[in-house]
Amino acid sequence: MADTAFDTIIIGGGPGGYVAAIRAAQLGMKTAVVEREHLGGICLNWGCIPTKALLRSSEINHLLHNLDAYGFSAKDIGYDTKKVVERSRKVAKQLSNGVGYLMKKHKITVIDGEGTLLGKGKLGVTKDGKAVGEFSAKHIVIATGARARTLPGLEPDGKFVWTYKEAMVPPAMPKSVLVIGSGAIGIEFASFYRDMGAEVTVVEVLDRVLPVEDEEISAFARKAFEKQGMKIHTSTMVKELKKNAEAVTATLASGDKTAQATAERVVLAIGITGNVETIGLDKTRVRVEKGHILVNEWLATDEPGLYAIGDVVGPPWLAHKAMHEGVICMERIAGLNTAHPLDTNNIPGCTYCRPQVASVGLSERRAKEAGREVRVGRFPFIGNGKAIALGEPEGLVKTVFDAKTGELLGAHMIGAEVTELIQGYTIAKTLETTEQELMRTVFPHPTLSEMMHESVLDAYGQVLHI
Repeated sequence: MADTAFDTIIIGGGPGGYVAAIRAAQLGMKTAVVEREHLGGICLNWGCIPTKALLRSSEINHLLHNLDAYGFSAKDIGYDTKKVVERSRKVAKQLSNGVGYLMKKHKITVIDGEGTLLGKGKLGVTKDGKAVGEFSAKHIVIATGARARTLPGLEPDGKFVWTYKEAMVPPAMPKSVLVIGSGAIGIEFASFYRDMGAEVTVVEVLDRVLPVEDEEISAFARKAFEKQGMKIHTSTMVKELKKNAEAVTATLASGDKTAQATAERVVLAIGITGNVETIGLDKTRVRVEKGHILVNEWLATDEPGLYAIGDVVGPPWLAHKAMHEGVICMERIAGLNTAHPLDTNNIPGCTYCRPQVASVGLSERRAKEAGREVRVGRFPFIGNGKAIALGEPEGLVKTVFDAKTGELLGAHMIGAEVTELIQGYTIAKTLETTEQELMRTVFPHPTLSEMMHESVLDAYGQVLHI
């Protein structure tokens, strides 16, 4: 490779890495990305994007089996698992190829291989154990992402016990699935397999599903999932997995009680840990805590000239957070006065199950624990004309305000298309909007977004349609 010296080298071509590279190139830096597998990383290839394609298929399957509610009928409804998976993979490939085009457009050098830090400003790259070359840069950004966490006795085998990767490409649709973990990843897979016809059991060690969400939303979600036929065990640990020729039997422990659950396949969704090994951190001053790299508000590590962004630096483990960190990091390196540290309270979270869940900011409990006096507003989907017309009357919009200042502290939603709606509240939080400004905003009718307005009005005793 002719060029070995760069202004910036990013280790990892996932959402954080490739966006950081694009922004660096826009700012006039000579930039390279080292990627060992697929441009776009886990998100585009094995995460955010292909799972949404799968969930779209399961949504269609659900609608096809409920056509009567809309005045239609159909016979012999079925699906081809192979084609469902193939569509998901094609979507992922299309977007990964698109990232490759963006690299060429911005004249970013893509180095195929694994990067290892060799000392200040130096990086060695290997591929399949063979040296690709040594490269140098004034600034090196670690964007190596994270991988699925495993626990002793719950190790995946790729056949009966799956990580997210195997769960996305089932050779055949299992009749029953046990999902361990009820965060966003676990619940999305639970929702997909349930809507594709599988019997689904979810096990969560904490006391509620979707534990990072507002408690009221978690409770609403659980009722909705159980209504769909899911079996949910909270405050429960999986103690053991026993496999036979056709299925897996899990021993579940809740307090002093134990029970057993059998399913054809088990999906592990018990969190992730950063990819911090084998990248040469031992040759640096970088600190690693609980599997993640410690950085300051500008994404700088304790090693001068070395930065880290995205999942490898810890929660929230979201692609859009990684992308934003990549931009902040590069703008700080470039010395732009417009750069601002990331406020994680303004990062929305979305879960694309059915019904969808989305939130931003503080939950009601966290706001109170922070010493805030709060005003809370709620508006149900059943009170919204568009939701009823869509046949989606199940849902809730909840807003949390500071009672003294009118500051929007948090917004929490469950129901159809809330993953698209949440951005309205995210913008409001970023702009430090008050309740008065939100109440004076005109929302279009008939739309689902009207519920966002009504929830604000409800917090201040002015709700109109309930």
